Amino acid sequence: MVSTVSNPASDSLVNTNAKGNAVAPQAATSENRDMFTKLLVAQIQNQDPLEPQDPTTYVNQLSQLSQTEALQNLSSMTTTNASLLQSLQTLAMGGQVGSSVTVATSSLKLDGETVTGTVNLNGVSSGTDLVLTGTDGQQHTVSLGAHGTGPQSFTIDPDALGLAPGSYSIQAKPSDGSSPQIEVAARLNSVRVANGAVVLQVANIGEVDPSAITGFNGKTGS
Repeated sequence: MVSTVSNPASDSLVNTNAKGNAVAPQAATSENRDMFTKLLVAQIQNQDPLEPQDPTTYVNQLSQLSQTEALQNLSSMTTTNASLLQSLQTLAMGGQVGSSVTVATSSLKLDGETVTGTVNLNGVSSGTDLVLTGTDGQQHTVSLGAHGTGPQSFTIDPDALGLAPGSYSIQAKPSDGSSPQIEVAARLNSVRVANGAVVLQVANIGEVDPSAITGFNGKTGS
């Protein structure tokens, strides 16, 4: 016959978990974790610690309970740290509003203002074409001269090229057939947090992820 010994500390833990999952409302993962803890506590509670049926199993149960609590604490700390880092990132980026930034992009929003940037060539090119495609599917080509490996500067003047205001995709096509990265210099207009992520609003581009920023070039005059 198995005798039952009441453990006040275990009872307290069970009652704490039973009060609506105190740390819980975190969806299915948190609920499953709490259920595992309750079952484990129930197993430990309903056996005599002085005469367990299987001493090894009893010790393993205590070890599992300790590990589960440690993992719960670690998960909570990780979430808190991630939130803190995001806040610091937002503050740091917010201090750069008004700065000229360099952004890796494959799209532009033209409004009549001249746009400058660079094509980061992976090798020597006898000529590079910048292809801008509007929302209507029409392509506009800007031909650049020969250039060696490295950044090749370009300027897009919408009025001179007859480009109407609107959104365009932009792609570089050098003579070697590669697809180099395009970087555009523009003004950082604002920083905000959307759906838990930091989003930057950049002139002539739109909303971008912070990882798209390749350089900060100082404050602009306006």
